[in-house]
Parts: sequence; structure tokens; C-alpha cells
Amino acid sequence: MLLVRSIVFNVLFYLILFAYLIVSVATLVLPRWGIISLARSWAYVNLWLLRVVCGITVEWRGREKIPPGAVIVAGKHQSMWETFALLTHFPDPTFILKRELMWIPFWGWCLWRGEMIPIDRAAGKSVIPAMLVHARRALEEGRQIIIFPEGTRRAPGAEPQYKYGVVHLYGLGEAPCLPVALNSGLYWARRQFVRRPGVIRVEFLDPIAPGLDNDTFFRHLQDVIEQATAKLVAEGERDLSARALHSSEKRAQPGP
Repeated sequence: MLLVRSIVFNVLFYLILFAYLIVSVATLVLPRWGIISLARSWAYVNLWLLRVVCGITVEWRGREKIPPGAVIVAGKHQSMWETFALLTHFPDPTFILKRELMWIPFWGWCLWRGEMIPIDRAAGKSVIPAMLVHARRALEEGRQIIIFPEGTRRAPGAEPQYKYGVVHLYGLGEAPCLPVALNSGLYWARRQFVRRPGVIRVEFLDPIAPGLDNDTFFRHLQDVIEQATAKLVAEGERDLSARALHSSEKRAQPGP
């Protein structure tokens, strides 16, 4: 049943994505809010699809801690899930992302129209000045910059590998940084086909006000995200163990 649900979800997910990409062409003539609104709608549909087909629900914690207006959102990155789910909580988001995504037909056009911030990861530190120019403009417009400080997905429990790019954003002094912890990788694992039922937990942590020196901010950001993520992963693992035990006991029960 788990495999069947995963197959159904993946087929529907990509069919819906294709349909949204076709519709997105019409938004290219609209202001930025057109493509952002469409992307948010797609995110809500995906969350609904996960709940109905895969039995995956979401528990959002600390939503009252989200600052209004401009903010740097620094999130743990375990899955593709958070790349769309976070859209539901910010009015005008922009992502820091690898520039290769901008080259994908339709998808790249949407990213361009949404004024995302592409970077060439192979170029190293030389990309920082251009990134900061775009980031400063976005923050001055009151947007929310979403960045995954590790740069790529990391499996739950994997050794963290935070990059310094988020420090440069924070160093602009334009906005607070909102750390985000989650356990999505337990249910939508990187490079895996199966979607496991359960509760994805996301926690918005206390915002970090501008003004800390770079090294202090970097250590604090990593500490709070990793500590909160470890707790969420432990909760999820207990849930999965209990679910597996229940399923095993149910299968062991004699038939009528």
C-alpha cells in the first residue's frame, strides 16, 4: 500500500506541476505578485495531495514568531518538501537558488518572473557581491529571502555543513534572521521515491536581530537550528516506530 500511494502521489504531483507551469505562462505579463500567488496555490495543492494520498500532515510551530515585512529565512534543508511548503507562510518570498534552475524551460521562466536570486555555486566567493546587490533590493522592498544555509539537502541526522553565505546576508543589517527547523526528510527523503505517512513538523524559532558579529551569528544560527531539528527528528522517529509497531501487531492478529 505504501508503494502504491507513493506511485499515485508522484504521478499526480508531476501532472499538477506540468499544468501549473502551462498556466504560469499567462502570469508572465502580470506583476510579480501573479507568479508568487500561483506558486503559493501550487504549494497548497501539494500539501493537500500529500495529506489525502500519502497520509502526510503538517504541524507548524512558532508561526507567531514570524516577523512582518523583510526577513532572512534560514531553514534546515532535508527534502524538496520545504522548497514549496514554506511559500504558504510568507507574502512575497524570494529564494537564493542555484542558477542552473533558471535555465529549465517554463520552470526557469517562473523563477525569473518571481525575481528569485540565482547564484553560480561553482564560482565560490566571487558570487557574493552580486547576490548582496539583489538581496539588498529585495529586503528594501519588504520581501522575505529564503535561504538554505547548507546549500543542498542533508538527510536527517547527517553532519551539518553550513555555508557562510547566510552570514553575508545577515551582515547587510537590513533585516532579522528567522531560523527554521524541520523533520521533513523522515517522510520525503532525498533521492527516494517512497513518501512515508506521518506528521512533518516545522518550527519557526526566535528571530535573530541584526547587530551580532559574523562569527557569533554563524555559531548561534547553527546551534539553534540543529538543536531544534534534532528534537523534531526524534519526535518523528518515535512516531514512525510506533506506527510500524502498530502495523506489525495488526498484521499478526489472527483473521476472523
